[in-house]
Amino acid sequence: MKKRIVITGMGVISPIGIGKDEFTDSLKNGKSGVSLIEHFDTTDYPTKIAGSVKNFDLDKYEKYIDKKKARRMARFAQIGFVAACQAVEDSKLDLSKEDLSRIGVVTGTGMGGLRVMEEEVETLLTKGPKRVSPFLIPMIISNILPGEIAIKFGFTGPNYTTTSACSSSNHALGDAMKILQAGEADIMISGGSESVISPLGLAGFCSMKALSQRNDDPQRASRPFDKDRDGFVMGEGAGIVVLETLEHAKNRGAKIYGELIGFGASDDAYHITAPDPEGKAAVLAMEAAIKSAGISKDEIDYINAHGTSTGLNDKTETSAIKKVFGDRAYKIPISSTKSMTGHILGGAAGVELIAILVSIAGGFIHPTINYETPDPDCDLDYVPNKARAEQINTALSNSLGFGGHNTTVVVKRYVD
Repeated sequence: MKKRIVITGMGVISPIGIGKDEFTDSLKNGKSGVSLIEHFDTTDYPTKIAGSVKNFDLDKYEKYIDKKKARRMARFAQIGFVAACQAVEDSKLDLSKEDLSRIGVVTGTGMGGLRVMEEEVETLLTKGPKRVSPFLIPMIISNILPGEIAIKFGFTGPNYTTTSACSSSNHALGDAMKILQAGEADIMISGGSESVISPLGLAGFCSMKALSQRNDDPQRASRPFDKDRDGFVMGEGAGIVVLETLEHAKNRGAKIYGELIGFGASDDAYHITAPDPEGKAAVLAMEAAIKSAGISKDEIDYINAHGTSTGLNDKTETSAIKKVFGDRAYKIPISSTKSMTGHILGGAAGVELIAILVSIAGGFIHPTINYETPDPDCDLDYVPNKARAEQINTALSNSLGFGGHNTTVVVKRYVD
């Protein structure tokens, strides 16, 4: 028997809310967090919109991180760090009673401190090498986030970062689950963070022609599965959870939000950015996650789709879901959190896991907003535009990344 792994704490920083309560309200109300980019000049960019985190004022979080330390952290690390502190606080862990060597951290991110790299390259070119920050390297490396979390709390268990583009957070969650099941830790902090809405990040995705150009109507730009979708919207944010073995959580009387029961991964081996149009490896990831969970396909009653709002992804993911579930695919409610948050890239899966957990707790399924014109190639139940009152028992969450990476986690309502 595998050890059961449960979620006992959550922290979220997102374009639609900071903290699980504000995030939950936005999900229920179908609120978009997409707006015009304001922190740099987008005049020469074909895309001028993104899902930026608003009101992330570090003054509000001094109990977690002091300003001096924050200035030495890239934004992806700042928001991931605060989300982790929220999650630990929410879990009500009494660290004075814990063996800190049995607590680890595995988080995912796609590109780390890209903004800092841009700024320091400019410094190098205009002012010379002696003016480059001595904190450049620790600010840009992806693994600094779990390192900073460990330093904050004294966690000396397994600690590293997973990087697999948009699958990064799901890979982190899957690894953390396996570490706990293997008995290598009692508690793992996991999830992911990303913040690359920067001049270079935006330029790169614009050059790929991957982004929506619906600049005159930002809140309606991210429209997964809609026939008139014209690309994804960049987002930023962090979703971090506390995972524990069930035995450990019960022994300390923890509140349990849900149970992480399965993980599957694969690769398309097809193209560096485009998904395999047949979705064969995406099918493999979903089937592997369901097998890992030890359940039947009929037990899946909700899917949180990767759902990016790109022509290729939404069509391919829909096809893959049909191949996994057959005719029953038409009866499973599916929604895309990215319709509201934009695509948080390497941090997306962490945020989307929390979206599932708060939906389980609240007895609702959040909508896929901006679904207006049906696409014959995307003909499943995407819970269009309005939240639905419905109990979720077992959910599947997909994340599919550049490089052909496919990951799926399965989470269920906790029953003792």
